[in-house]
Amino acid sequence: MSTKLELKIVTPERLILQEMVDQVTLPTTEGEVTILANHIPIIAGLASGDIVAMNDGEYVPMAVSGGFVEVKKENNITIVAILADFAEHVSNITDEEISKAKAKSEELRKLALDKGTVDYEHFAAELERSLTRVKIADKWKSKKYRK
Repeated sequence: MSTKLELKIVTPERLILQEMVDQVTLPTTEGEVTILANHIPIIAGLASGDIVAMNDGEYVPMAVSGGFVEVKKENNITIVAILADFAEHVSNITDEEISKAKAKSEELRKLALDKGTVDYEHFAAELERSLTRVKIADKWKSKKYRK
């Protein structure tokens, strides 16, 4: 019986990550969940936050915003398939991008207040994505993780 699980993170644009890991912790709409090998099958909605895979003692953190997770077993291997609206490895979020995301989130926040002339749902989703990137980048700034 395998002690590892297969983690696959996909966005509408591309495959973000696919590898065997020891465990993965992720934010669902019902709270934070840690998945280990041989976990029961589940399907859940994703909340904004960070997905943290652990592989051979190293953290692999990702910022995520929206989507779904499915945990299933195939051929005695636990598979965690994450279909995210947005996902990005923390190492890809530079200080310059954090500054841009902060400025963009302030701009979007102001635009979102004018509900009569803008697509409120679009701006709310963009705002959440920008704020998630800033929050997760700040959280992992001083921690050790695999790049």
